[in-house]
Amino acid sequence: MTVFNKNIVGSVVAVTIFILSTLLAGCGGEKKVAAPPKIQVKAMNLLQQSTPIVYGFPGQVQSTEEVQVRSKISGAIVEKYIHGGERVSFGQALFRIDSKQYETALLAAKADLNKAEVNLRRAQDTVSRNERLYAAMAISEQTLTNSRADLDACIAALDAAKISVRKANENLEDIVVYSPMDGRAALDDVAIGTYAVAGNTNLLTIGTTDPILVKFDISETDYLNIIVPAMTSNGPRSNFSMTIILSNGEEYPFQGRPLEADRALSKNSGSITVKAEFDNPGSMLLPGMFAHVKIVKYTTNNTLLVPERAVQQLLDQTFVLTVGDDGKSVSKIVELGEKVGSYYIVKAGLAANDKVIVEGLTNLQAGKDLAVTEVTAEEMGFSTETSITLVNES
Repeated sequence: MTVFNKNIVGSVVAVTIFILSTLLAGCGGEKKVAAPPKIQVKAMNLLQQSTPIVYGFPGQVQSTEEVQVRSKISGAIVEKYIHGGERVSFGQALFRIDSKQYETALLAAKADLNKAEVNLRRAQDTVSRNERLYAAMAISEQTLTNSRADLDACIAALDAAKISVRKANENLEDIVVYSPMDGRAALDDVAIGTYAVAGNTNLLTIGTTDPILVKFDISETDYLNIIVPAMTSNGPRSNFSMTIILSNGEEYPFQGRPLEADRALSKNSGSITVKAEFDNPGSMLLPGMFAHVKIVKYTTNNTLLVPERAVQQLLDQTFVLTVGDDGKSVSKIVELGEKVGSYYIVKAGLAANDKVIVEGLTNLQAGKDLAVTEVTAEEMGFSTETSITLVNES
């Protein structure tokens, strides 16, 4: 019985000591606060490489040269030597106009010329006779003066008659309409029997097809950054290429070259019109076709690329969160360039050795302790391959 009581007393003493020590620790000792957990994030290195930047601009195919053929004389079309869609050569006969009225006009002009020549000879004889009579004082000076004036009028009439004959001959020669250039005829050729009004009726449209032009509008900035360097460089540029995407989605097999730009910006849109030249040996490109101009410009080998996933926007500032040397998050304001696939080109704000956070950014702020898992672009599914898509349209 005594032993049992001793055990009970010992237990009570032990519990009492534990309670007292706990109370003393709560009253007089420091309270320890558990450290907050680190924020789980994924981070990766920046890419540093040469990258193609693709620009796209809607355009339209045009002939290098295009002429609407009109006749120099009026009359009914009586013969056609060409049909729309065919290729024509410079000097090739296209149409013939009814010549009857011009043949008659030439005969009349020649008759007037003969009459003028007869009148001139008569006037010359009269002046010669009057000069002898005036020397013999048989006629007045006024009579001689009048005969000389008649001679001058006959000379002028003869010159006019010669001009009329030459004009009639030219009109007769112009009854055949010739091609003014090499090219391809449009389907707007007129039918036989059409009455052509001189200088007014369009008989046929002819345009060149090889080479051919593509016209498109471009912003002032893109003009300065892309077109000007391409137009002012000597020879081909390894960091620049131009082609077109046709309406069926196919890429045209020949490369183009910027040829000329308009003299001023459009007042309405602020853009500038540019014409590019493309070889077109098979006449695949036709005037009026839609063509989406694709320009590829390659950056330098040390271009930095930051994943789009890492970029954040706050008001008018663009920034990314990086992993600092102390393992804390660091906010860096950046200046970005063109978008290239899953990335943006970095113009300023980041260095090649920066690690940017690409996952775990929700509510993350600068100065937070991080538990970093390093990932690769492949693991995150990032790629620059989508840069073949047109990324900058005017």
